[in-house]
Amino acid sequence: MHGEESEALYNEMCRIVGDAVFILCDTDVETKKYNIANALRTALSGDHGRTEYMRKAMEAAITVLER
Repeated sequence: MHGEESEALYNEMCRIVGDAVFILCDTDVETKKYNIANALRTALSGDHGRTEYMRKAMEAAITVLER
């Protein structure tokens, strides 16, 4: 079960980062790790009714991008 949960979280992280990359491309912002992490951090700072799982995935993606 733990492996399935980890895989699901990883897949959600990839989806979130992919969405962020497309948004950055649409706005002519370079898609460097730093910019992607900042975009996710900015999105997290607002309260947009995200689920706890979504917040966890976004925070995990930021952590990976900041390595």
